[in-house]
Amino acid sequence: MIEPHAPAPPGAPPPWGGRAPLPVRPATGRFLVLACVFVCAACGLVYELELVALASYLMGDSVTQASVVLSVMVFAMGVGSLAAKRLRTLAAAGFCAVEAALALIGGCSAMALYAVFAWTGDWGGLWANGPRVLLVAFSLAIGLLIGAEVPLLMELIQRIRRQDAGGAVADLFAADYVGALVGGLAFPFLLLPFLGQLTSSLLTGAVNVVAGSALILGLFRRDLTRRARWLLLVTNVTVLGVLAAAAVLVDDFERAARQAVYGDDVRVALQTDVQEVVLTGGTPGHPLGLYLDGRLRVGGRDERRYHEALVHPAMYGSHTRVLVLGGGDGLAAREVLTHPGVRRVDIVDLDAGLVRLARSDPALSRLGGHALGDPRVHVTIGDAFHVLRTTAPGTYDVVVADLPDPGITASTKLYSEEFYGLARRSLAPGGRLVVHAGPLATRSQVFWTVDATMRAAGLHTTPYRVTGRDSGFAAGPDRTTARSRAPKDWGFLLASAGPRRPVLALDPRGPRPQTLTSEALAEGARAAEATRVRGVRVSTLVHPRY
Repeated sequence: MIEPHAPAPPGAPPPWGGRAPLPVRPATGRFLVLACVFVCAACGLVYELELVALASYLMGDSVTQASVVLSVMVFAMGVGSLAAKRLRTLAAAGFCAVEAALALIGGCSAMALYAVFAWTGDWGGLWANGPRVLLVAFSLAIGLLIGAEVPLLMELIQRIRRQDAGGAVADLFAADYVGALVGGLAFPFLLLPFLGQLTSSLLTGAVNVVAGSALILGLFRRDLTRRARWLLLVTNVTVLGVLAAAAVLVDDFERAARQAVYGDDVRVALQTDVQEVVLTGGTPGHPLGLYLDGRLRVGGRDERRYHEALVHPAMYGSHTRVLVLGGGDGLAAREVLTHPGVRRVDIVDLDAGLVRLARSDPALSRLGGHALGDPRVHVTIGDAFHVLRTTAPGTYDVVVADLPDPGITASTKLYSEEFYGLARRSLAPGGRLVVHAGPLATRSQVFWTVDATMRAAGLHTTPYRVTGRDSGFAAGPDRTTARSRAPKDWGFLLASAGPRRPVLALDPRGPRPQTLTSEALAEGARAAEATRVRGVRVSTLVHPRY
């Protein structure tokens, strides 16, 4: 991936006119250079992973974001390696300057990306693509600087002791790859859980600039003029000061950015093991909003429209045992428990932190009717796919899939043919499965892909939709952020494993929903059919179509 500069053959006169006098023995100097290679490689990979993680969080679709970052960065590394050839005679000063620039750009990249997302995300127009443009720019700049490291380090290590090109490359790349391993493991298991994305990148930048400046100003200072030494010292101290100041202010910055994204009434903001969870409102005059990874999951003004439409049509029939996949907020369970005859509700959610919040936060618990405290409700923390694999056939009368939108890469397997085959197996005779399949108005292709996938798994489907109350309605678990003149809506699929499509109706013996009527269901079914897209392909685990 990196095009290293091959040093001159052993015995050839170096371009700088002789070996640089070192303050330490050659063996010690060589060890220090390789140690710096190790540290720089670890920092470089952390920058890369941080960009992928933050871009996936802010813009979704982790596959696309990872592909963009990796491809642009690898290309830029090749360009940077070629460009570094011009710095051969200034290897020491060049490397120190490169590390200072890399530390500043890489260390501040997360804050800059988050700032653009927070303060310009709702401007529309060209600004709508601001985070994506900035992501490419940072990937390009960081890749150029990382690519320039190896040729310059090759020159520096050869100044200490000349050796054949193969041996120098082997030593350098061994330290580089081991450092990348350490950085790759440190990011998800240490930096991200304990420091968060912003502080992690700032700390990485600080380590990067200290390592680079210590090597050059300590080991190769005699290669520099006095003016160059002072200039590099001031530059590196300035970069370190900027990173330190940003680290001190990062909490204030994050609060301000969070207010820009969520508004001024943020009550709870926490990072669970799975996602960032933010609660807004929940006080008189301020409807409650639940955001998961920056996207509105529950809006107090319209959440009842969504959850009533999701749950009540599926409850027409036997409903003694109900499985809710997702729904750790307890709102789908609230609707299930309004029906007489429900004996057990099993909820499967991946995020234990969200479930704890739904139980402990007064406003969210009250909105959910304190459903999670009902003795009939049993919560399992785990992956819905895995739980269905271990569920005995014919266990449930109703399965409610209250899951993230299929456009989110992490949830793609929960909209696959294999997943629906497992859900079908878990249904008792006459049982029903209901799935939220995304907005019909803006993503009809995705909706009908879900429909085709369910039918491929042996289910018979009845599509329907409900619309939001007004243009400012809460978009439920959908993650579509594009501005559209089309009516806002939620699309659902009611399915059964029987020989016929399930009847779309409300249980006449059940509770009367506050926002849903039989007429609205019939109209929603007709409206959904009018958008049908034919010829869509089935989504599977190995060939996702979303």
